[in-house]
Amino acid sequence: MSGEVLNAQDGNGTVNRVIRMGTRKSQLARIQTDYVAEKLKTLYPDVHLEIVAMSTIGDKILDTALSKIGEKSLFTKELENALERNEPPDRNQLEHLWKILERRLRQRFLPPSTKHQIRVDLVVHSLKDLPTTLPNGFTIGAVLQRESPHDAVVLHPKNSGLTLDTLPDGSVIGTSSLRRAAQLKKRFPHLEFKDIRGNLNTRLKKLDEKEDYAAIILAAAGLKRMGWEARVSQVLGPEDCMYAVGQGALAVEVRARDCDILEMVSTLHHSETVLRCIAERAFLRRLEGGCSVPVAVNTEVKDSVLSLTGAVYSLDGADSLKEAMETNVDPGNKLESAADIQHVGVTAHNVPQCAQVAAEKLGVDLADLLLSKGAMEILTTARKLNDAR
Repeated sequence: MSGEVLNAQDGNGTVNRVIRMGTRKSQLARIQTDYVAEKLKTLYPDVHLEIVAMSTIGDKILDTALSKIGEKSLFTKELENALERNEPPDRNQLEHLWKILERRLRQRFLPPSTKHQIRVDLVVHSLKDLPTTLPNGFTIGAVLQRESPHDAVVLHPKNSGLTLDTLPDGSVIGTSSLRRAAQLKKRFPHLEFKDIRGNLNTRLKKLDEKEDYAAIILAAAGLKRMGWEARVSQVLGPEDCMYAVGQGALAVEVRARDCDILEMVSTLHHSETVLRCIAERAFLRRLEGGCSVPVAVNTEVKDSVLSLTGAVYSLDGADSLKEAMETNVDPGNKLESAADIQHVGVTAHNVPQCAQVAAEKLGVDLADLLLSKGAMEILTTARKLNDAR
């Protein structure tokens, strides 16, 4: 591996490798990182794992909707900085980033200190937080088996037993997602939708301790990982609300040049999840989408056929385009050698390349179909209206 190698010595005098795992400081991020660490420890008992927690810009800006900030990498950039080579980052570039954020948020932030640089060997992310185009030198070395990708309704205690359908007219639903709001406004026109920020703990506290929201919409996977499944009042199927690209899946990001780390984490890949997420990410990248526009997907693999449904929406959900396609991802008897080929940022040596190519092409083809029917006009208008709010 390039760069410094840290070692630890056990009681028998055996020197073992130390792998530093980067994570955000939130409780959910730590749970997810611990989950990955346990899997790696089971597979590689001689490896010492050290977890390094850090805050990201997205964690620090809690009073502004993510869609207004407009940077999907806000929850990943500092972690990626820690993955970079040992040279200190370019301070001019850091200051430029902060100036952009200052203009967008109309408030001032001090540039981060570059005196003490943190170095990690891999980072655990929620895949939906990762941009479809990664910085040069990085790759997604593992996509773990997906939890439920669907969204869930969590009701205020006073509304126990109700559903979105049966909540009173004018009930306020909290969500930080343009995608959720656009779909649910169309599906449940009697409800109102309002931004809500913060980690899961904070949003649940805002729901329970105040009367501002009748319910909030959260990812079912996050609630399950936190052990809060009992709070789920309703799971929204694709007929009500299709999910975000990569939602429910965990990703391990590494330096692409670190072959040993890449080989180690690649054992965590779940083939079906990899193919579904490659198709979803290819779809989103082709549309040039992100958290500032409403884009939703639904994928399934059955009998070696990968199906993808994708949609784009106006902010109020009144205008939308939705289409579906499928492709065969059965490699048959085709023999392939491992190749360092990324598909929308994912490197998966243990998943047949022909299947990955087919999955990526599926996402691109579906996006092209929507673009031919006017998707870019819908998304451009949505982006402009969101920026003007």
